[in-house]
Order: sequence, then structure tokens, then C-alpha cells
Amino acid sequence: MSEPVVLTEDAPAAEVSAYIVRYGTMRLLGEFEARRNQTCSRGDEVVVRSERGTEWGTVLCPATDRSREYLGQTRSGGGRILRFASDDDRRTRQEIADRERTLFQRAGEMIAERNLQMQLIDSEQTLGSERLILYYLSEKRVDFRELVKLMARDFNTRIELRQIGVRDEAKLLADYGDCGKPVCCNTHLQEMPPVSMKMAKLQKATLDPNKISGRCGRLKCCLRYEYDTYEAHRRELPAVGATVITKTGRGRVVSQELLARKLVLVFEDGRRGIADETEIVTVISRTGSGRSNNPDSDDQNDEPGLHSDDVTL
Repeated sequence: MSEPVVLTEDAPAAEVSAYIVRYGTMRLLGEFEARRNQTCSRGDEVVVRSERGTEWGTVLCPATDRSREYLGQTRSGGGRILRFASDDDRRTRQEIADRERTLFQRAGEMIAERNLQMQLIDSEQTLGSERLILYYLSEKRVDFRELVKLMARDFNTRIELRQIGVRDEAKLLADYGDCGKPVCCNTHLQEMPPVSMKMAKLQKATLDPNKISGRCGRLKCCLRYEYDTYEAHRRELPAVGATVITKTGRGRVVSQELLARKLVLVFEDGRRGIADETEIVTVISRTGSGRSNNPDSDDQNDEPGLHSDDVTL
């Protein structure tokens, strides 16, 4: 790689292009400007100037209207690409990582000395050492103004204390999920989608909380991925309890196989069979006296203790 080219602040606007860069411990995304003749590729390690200071970043793609639309509200601001990361930058990054461990330990001691009801989770110092960000968990508001002053004086840098939730904790600390792959929140997810128990019910997943909970202790984000498809199929197929006419007779829908787009039927003569949606001649009644196929219905809460479908976790 050629010598790093520093992009000065007075570069003419006409010579500037932009890239989407991932940076920071929380894997923030931003649009960062670079000179037009400074071409970056996916995966390039760069040093950027963000609103937080000088930081280490990774180039993802050029900033286009399509990428901006795709990222939406997940973009966290932006700044300028200063240069490609050099060996000196890598040594500085390692030194800062070593320093972070020391600062994290000292910050934890200061919190314990003052009996503050907060659990320190992780620390992050920018590449330029402009600020130290401390992430913590707490069930209630904590008055840490005096703590921040003491830390700023002791650490000789700007201190930022940021309260996070348990899902953010997993994003910072978790490694692999039950599937054997890196956890989604620490790889590609930029927003934590709301997940509820009805999504597991609709997909006929086990309702054992121990098996459908992620590293954060909440319902797994992957339950959200296929939910829209399941829901669309559920609405398009005759509902559970509906009476239908097929090529082999009249029957009542007792279950839906959503991904296969098939129905489990009980016919008038007592036969039980599976019919493809293409075999349905007509639907006599859309509803019946059987169980509703609405995953929100209370009569599908057949697991003890699972009666909180409307609570988003």
C-alpha cells in the first residue's frame, strides 16, 4: 500500500467523495468524506474524524442514495476519512486497548467506593484519546455528576457515561449464539427489532424460554426475520376453523402449514388429511367454532405461564 494520504480540511468540495464507515465499539455507521482521488475499498482500515474525535474505522461501501436509504436512521453522523491506517496507528490502537483495561478497572473501583447502583459493562477510548466512554447498566437513574468530575481529573480526558440495556450489553460482550454463529447484534444488526412471544407461536417454535432466548436473556432476534412471511401466509390461507370444499370432499381446517402453504383438514367422514392450497375449490365459511388461528388469541396459550403475548421483549 502506498504512503498514507492525509486529507486536509480545506480540500475543495468538488474533489470530495463519501463512504459508509463502521467505527466504535458499538459498531456505529456514518458517512465519511474523502478526496475523490482517494479511492477506498470494502474492508479498508482507516482513521476517521467523527464527532467524538479521531477513531478507527472500516470502510463498508461508497455512500450512495441507495446505501443512505438502506441505513436510514441507523447512521450515526459522519465526518472525514483522514488516512489509511498505518503501522503506527495499529500500535497506537493496541496501546489504547491495553490502557482501556486499566481505566475500566479503576473506574469500577471508583463506582464501588461511592456505592453507586450501576454496573460497569465496557469502556471505549477514541484513537486520539479525546474521550473515554463508559457503558453501564442500571435499573434507575444515577446521579454520577461528581463521579464524572473525579474521573475527568484522574484520567485526564473527557468522560462520557452511557446507560445501556441488556441487549446492548450482549452487543458489546457476546460472542456466539446457540446456532454456532456470531451473535447478530454484534455483526450485521444495527437496530434491535421488537420481538414478542406471538412470533414464536406463529412459527411453531418451542415455547421454552430457555430455548428461544438469546445471550441477552430476551427473545432471540432471529424470531423476527421470517415473521412477516409467516404472517402473510397465515392471512392468505383459510383460517383454522374454516370449512372448505376440496377435490376429495368437504372438511374443516384444523391447522395450517404456513411455509408449505398447506392445510390440515378433518373431513365429514372423519378422515384427516393434508391439502395444498391449490386443491381448495371454495371456502364455505371463513371462521368456525374451532380454535382461532390468530396467534394473539388466549386459547393458544397452552404453555403454563406464557400469557404475555402483547408484551414486547
